[in-house]
Order: sequence, then C-alpha cells, then structure tokens
Amino acid sequence: MRKPKSLCEVRIKPNRNKKKIIIISVISVALFLILIGLFYFLLSMNDNKSNKKEKIKIDDASTVEKKDLTVYDVNSNKRPIAVMIDNNVGNNAHVGLQDAYLTYEIIVEGGLTRIMVIFKDVNTSVIGPVRSSRHYFLDYALESDAIYAHYGWSTFAQNDIRALGVNNINGLYDNGYYRNYNIAAPHNVFTSIEDLYNVASSKGYSTTSDNYSLLNYTPDDIAFNDTSDLLTANNVSMTYSYSEVRSYTYDATNRYYLRYMNNNPHTDRDSSVQYHYKNIIIMKVNNYTLDSYGRQDLDTVGNGEGYYITNGYAIPITWSKDSRSGKTHYYYRDNELVISDGNTMIQVVPVNSSITIS
Repeated sequence: MRKPKSLCEVRIKPNRNKKKIIIISVISVALFLILIGLFYFLLSMNDNKSNKKEKIKIDDASTVEKKDLTVYDVNSNKRPIAVMIDNNVGNNAHVGLQDAYLTYEIIVEGGLTRIMVIFKDVNTSVIGPVRSSRHYFLDYALESDAIYAHYGWSTFAQNDIRALGVNNINGLYDNGYYRNYNIAAPHNVFTSIEDLYNVASSKGYSTTSDNYSLLNYTPDDIAFNDTSDLLTANNVSMTYSYSEVRSYTYDATNRYYLRYMNNNPHTDRDSSVQYHYKNIIIMKVNNYTLDSYGRQDLDTVGNGEGYYITNGYAIPITWSKDSRSGKTHYYYRDNELVISDGNTMIQVVPVNSSITIS
C-alpha cells in the first residue's frame, strides 16, 4: 500500500507547475518578439533593395529628364544669318542686337570697331544700322555657315566674298534693306530677318544647315570647381584703341553681363533695354594696317590666348583655327571649352589690348 503524500509534497507540486508555465510563457514571448524583429528586419532589407534599385533607375541617363538648350532651337536646322552692324553711331542707336545668339566685335580702320550679329530661330523685325563688309569678318561668318548680310564692302571683302563663294546679301545690289530718312546716311540702313530669308531664297541660297554649330554649350549652369587659375569677374574692360573701350558689369540677380561702350550703357534704340550677355569670350588676335586708308587685317587663322567669362568668374583660355572657313576651337587646359547656355559676345581684341578683370 502506497504511503500517502505529505501535505508538504502536495503543496510543492502546484508551485513547480506554475514555474514551468511561467518559463514556457517567457520563452514563447521571447520567441514571438524575435520573430517580429526578424520580420521587420527582412522587410527593411527589402525596402533598402527597392530604394537602391529606384536610385539606379533615376540616375540612369535613359530615365533622367534631359534639358534643352535655350540659346537656339536644337531641333531646328534653320541656317543662321550674320549681319554687319555700324558701330560708329553712339551707344543708343542700335536696334535688334539682343536677339542674336552670337555677336562679334572687331577693330576696323581709324581705331573704331564694327559688330557682326548672328541670328537663328528668331524673327527680329528691325535690325541695324547695317554697314559694309570687312573681309576678316567673313572668317567668323563662315565658321557658323551663316548667310552673310551687309550694305557695301571694301575691295578686300569684295574679292574674298567672290573667292570664298560666300552666300551674301549686299544692299548695294540686293533687296531686303531700307533707309530711315530721319537718320543721317550712311547710318540709316535697316533690315529684318524675314526680309533677309526672302532674299536668300530668291537668290537660291540654302536656308537650312547642319553645320552651324560652333560653341560647345551645356544646358546646366557652369560651375567652376578648380580655383587655381580662376578670376573674379564682376567688372571687365578692354581697349580696342585710345578712343574705344568696352566694359561689362556682372548683374548677379539675372546672372548676365551688362554692356558699356566708352563707359556709357549700350542700350537698344527701341526697347531702351541695356544689352546683356550670358557669356563673354575675349580673343587676342594680331591686327595690322593694310593701306593708307587704315584698313585692317587680322591673323584669324592660327592660335592665341584669351578669356572665358560667365557667372561672375573668368578663366584663361586658348583658341585655334586651321583655315578661314574652319571653326575656331576654344580650349581650357587642353580640353574643349564648355560654355553656359545663353547668348555670347566674342570680343576679338588686338593682342596689345589692355584687359582688366576684377
């Protein structure tokens, strides 16, 4: 016969069962928490993978939204038109020049300068005053494959236009120009883009081109990262002769340069807006006198030095051109120069020009 359990033994058994239950409960809760933690860890890993994949997709060139240039319509093959502009008229007599995407200023006889403006994908209704050709301007019209518009020519330009086969529109013989008789001649000739294209078509010139591109634009604003040869360029000035000084002041709000001629604001006759440029390229080019009248010649073919100026800064550059119709190439540290999207003034100055950048 089994001995009955003592009262003490009877009490101990429930305590042991309770302890087991507590231990099992704690282990169960711990396992549950571990499983929950593992679940969220795996979920987080999957999210990270998804984010990485999405980032790769965004950074992929095929998925990034591509910016278009605003300087001209890159989807248009409209041929540019270059127009010779009289610059012996003061600082507020020009009209229509702001619409040009590319502008050149070069010395002529008497220490004066003349301007050539190049238009593309605009319909400017009044441009002028138009003046006669000088032969070295042809070199810069040809490199943009532009139809060349002028009113008259020097003997040197006349010979070179024929020799080089330049598609030109000469106001001495062609339509497309008119005189404003409220202004004294010869500073009173004007034209329009529409008129020039109409004359070009009537003369059998092509009005489209696949070879007009000259400068290497970027739709992104230029940021200079290397400061070793970087110059602050809030104020820029250069001389063409003792009587002709050109200068620019940086407008930081609008991020362009306001132009001055002989310390006076250069303004449009009709709009009264001061001419302004996103980019300035200064080219030092050797010039010399050809005849007793003082007509000039330029060493446009070859190489030289200069500056590229944009967004309040300037860098030293070099340029090279291998033929009169060949394109001028601009370099920064042996790399092709990349410039900001926007209109550009190219100041072709004598090699002994006094240039100040500050």
